[in-house]
Amino acid sequence: MQNWIEEFGSSMRAFWLEDEGQNLIEHSLLIAFVCLAAAAMFINAGASVRSIWTTSNSQLAVAAAAATT
Repeated sequence: MQNWIEEFGSSMRAFWLEDEGQNLIEHSLLIAFVCLAAAAMFINAGASVRSIWTTSNSQLAVAAAAATT
């Protein structure tokens, strides 16, 4: 019984230590996904910022015109 447990433990250690390449690929894929998601957010945020800027600019122009009259 003890021999089986030792063999299982050494097999699990070997499996645990030999998956470095898999970890590298998984982390690379995760980083790529995060970069793509961030790029998509920035692309969509550009239109929102432009809309907010246009609205605030027109409201400030109306307020400035009202203040000078």
